[in-house]
Amino acid sequence: MKRTILLSALLLSQFGTSQLLKTDGKKIVNDKGENIQLRGLGLGGWMLQEGYMLKTADFAGPQFKIKEKIADLIGQEGMENFYKAYLKNGITKQDIDFLAKSGFNSIRLPMHYNLYTLPIEKEEVKGQNTWLEEGFKMTDDLLKWCKDNKIYLILDLHAVPGGQGNDANISDNDKSKPSLWENEDNQKKTIALWKKLAERYKDEPWIGGYDLINEPNINFTGKNPNGTDEMSNAPLWKLQKEITEAIREVDKKHIIFLEGNGWGNNYNGLIPIWDDNMAFSFHKYWNYNNDETLKFALDLREKHNMPIWLGETGENSNVWFTELIQLLDKHNIGYAFWPMKKIDNIAGITNVKITPEYQKLLNYWKNGGEKPSKEFATKALMQIAENYKFSNVEIKNDVIDAMFRQTKDNSTKPFKNHQAPGKVNATDYDLGQIGSAYQDKDFINLWVSDAAKRSEWNSGNQLRNDGVDIYKTKDNNYYVGKTESGEWLQYTINSKTDRAYSFEIKYASAKDGKIRIEDGSGKQLSTLSLQSTGGNETWKTTSIKEINLKKGENKIRIYFENYGININSFELK
Repeated sequence: MKRTILLSALLLSQFGTSQLLKTDGKKIVNDKGENIQLRGLGLGGWMLQEGYMLKTADFAGPQFKIKEKIADLIGQEGMENFYKAYLKNGITKQDIDFLAKSGFNSIRLPMHYNLYTLPIEKEEVKGQNTWLEEGFKMTDDLLKWCKDNKIYLILDLHAVPGGQGNDANISDNDKSKPSLWENEDNQKKTIALWKKLAERYKDEPWIGGYDLINEPNINFTGKNPNGTDEMSNAPLWKLQKEITEAIREVDKKHIIFLEGNGWGNNYNGLIPIWDDNMAFSFHKYWNYNNDETLKFALDLREKHNMPIWLGETGENSNVWFTELIQLLDKHNIGYAFWPMKKIDNIAGITNVKITPEYQKLLNYWKNGGEKPSKEFATKALMQIAENYKFSNVEIKNDVIDAMFRQTKDNSTKPFKNHQAPGKVNATDYDLGQIGSAYQDKDFINLWVSDAAKRSEWNSGNQLRNDGVDIYKTKDNNYYVGKTESGEWLQYTINSKTDRAYSFEIKYASAKDGKIRIEDGSGKQLSTLSLQSTGGNETWKTTSIKEINLKKGENKIRIYFENYGININSFELK
């Protein structure tokens, strides 16, 4: 009895001052009963790569195919050395410190099972589970960094033994081998892995929960190969219930997140809820940000009196991000954006820089031709692994600003410290919401039936994630292009004194055009007619006089009065 009392006192002490999460009706709360809205980021691309993250999607989507391509160039040992460096650099304490500082309070870890246990085909004894230390050590380290920053870590089994569906890229699914649903040993291994994880982390208050199976997408009885038309989903609910039961044998504290079929959103045939500490996870991409697109999830929450969590979203514009978070805040729904790092990334909070040498490997893999030497390929790949270090990535401040400040504040901030006299790059317009810092007619990506409503937002896919179209020139400079009548850009400029400046602009246009310059209050400062330069990247400089600025901060806007004027920069002299 005394030992029981002491143990109870220890647990009370440990969790009484912790922030252990649990469900309370439709809310997720901490152990003080306070509502917790998870504001998270998914570490996509670390333990599990999809082809589009490494720019190999055209010829190698699943991770195992990417590895085959790499091994063909630098050998099996070379490939393994690349992945060691990649995993070491991909996420470090610096990354987690940065996420916490930016405002995120949680992280979703997409796990590949093969870092924790062997595939069933490699087990020496059928039905046996060989445990690998690598994945557990990576998770331990990540959890420590999360604890140091007081942010939650949600474990997400992203690549399940055998693969959980027909979308092979998301689960590294080799379709020549039996899937999760076709092989009982794969299911048993999945259950055993979750039990092992739960046993290891059962007393960790900064574990936010267990996301059992990421984006199941399989046709058990329906016609759609990804399970969007499934009506019963019986095998999915059966397995998730069995996983839950195994977890609860060792861990009765942590939240369990369920995902439906059809990439997480098909909850048809859901059996009676089998646990009192569960939440639904849904995913949201490329649709409108309104109550209608959330209705199915809100209905789930209402019907079952359980929380809902947007476990994965992203891959869109800053406008879409701001609108989505405002919508989720309205409904008290937590979220995890996707992903943190990928190559040539404008839609995430960081960008991994590509190199000419890596581009040469991509060109060879896609088009064939002369095979790069092993030495060249090794050096190119190890440089990419080096570029994944936090100290080497490009921080996307515009995305962070859109996810946090802009959701509650429609004011603008300078993107850079512009001084007059001085030169201003056209791409360095202010930070802020559309309609406040800039105006653009194509600003989000919507996959809807009406193709006329689909847009690619920044069609140049360079530098920033707003609607403004930014392109790279042949000599690696940048310019704002694809401008249309009615679009505009705002710049905050500090002047040392009250005075009139000349305004010199570097532009290119295939036809004659006109711009209008106004101050932040709408007062017209000047107009400028621009003659055709003979081409979209044939640059010319022209100027006007008498742009009056006051001492201190000035906001000026450049309005486009017709289509097709490309701007590289302007200078106040």
